[in-house]
Amino acid sequence: MDIGNQSVDFSHKPLRHPITETLAVEMLDGILPLGTPLTLENIQERFSISRTVAREVAGKLESVGAVDVRRRIGLLPRPVEEWTSLNPDVISWKLKSSRRLDQLRSLTELRVAIEPAASFLTATRASIDQRGLFPPLATKMRQAGESGNLELFHKLDAIFHSLILQHSGNDLFAAFSDIISAVLRGRVELDLYPTCPRPIALDLHDAVATAIWEGNGGATQQATQAIVDEVSEAIGFSDRRNA
Repeated sequence: MDIGNQSVDFSHKPLRHPITETLAVEMLDGILPLGTPLTLENIQERFSISRTVAREVAGKLESVGAVDVRRRIGLLPRPVEEWTSLNPDVISWKLKSSRRLDQLRSLTELRVAIEPAASFLTATRASIDQRGLFPPLATKMRQAGESGNLELFHKLDAIFHSLILQHSGNDLFAAFSDIISAVLRGRVELDLYPTCPRPIALDLHDAVATAIWEGNGGATQQATQAIVDEVSEAIGFSDRRNA
């Protein structure tokens, strides 16, 4: 089967990473369909890599449920429903595939469900030093947003929301911090951010930061809910957007 000669950037990552991503995205896009085996020899020849690296690629894909590896047959793509949905690599691959909008919708719905609750816990459980991180971070976000430094703003935004989960005192919420970062990166990559942050978004981040610092769980949860609702509406994923 001819699967093309897609170029791969091997810089700044272990060799197996971009190769694994390329194959995973091709499976998600149907270029490597279900039931079509891909051998280690195919991978070696296509990407000019060693047998060892090809095995690492196969091992990674197998570890997240993307393929079954069978002796004398090769790698058999599995239905995407059987992949490990919350694995950060799987999330990243989906966001780079033709499934990107569906994946971003699912991630946004997850964020709407968990982040307000996590923010309440951060305000009521985090140490004073941890709570003290939020007001200066919100100030830097406003400065970056109002000055048009969108790259810095997006980085600070990801840090802000990741810290809410990390300092919630709940290990399961904390485990979602990488996923929330993926949501924010996906929104940037899909060009679903405004050309500059909306004033209401900056104001709401200030409100969350202040409420966390003051230990006001109710106010924190309310402001965080407003943020995620605003995001959902802004990117067209809210059922209430036409209300």
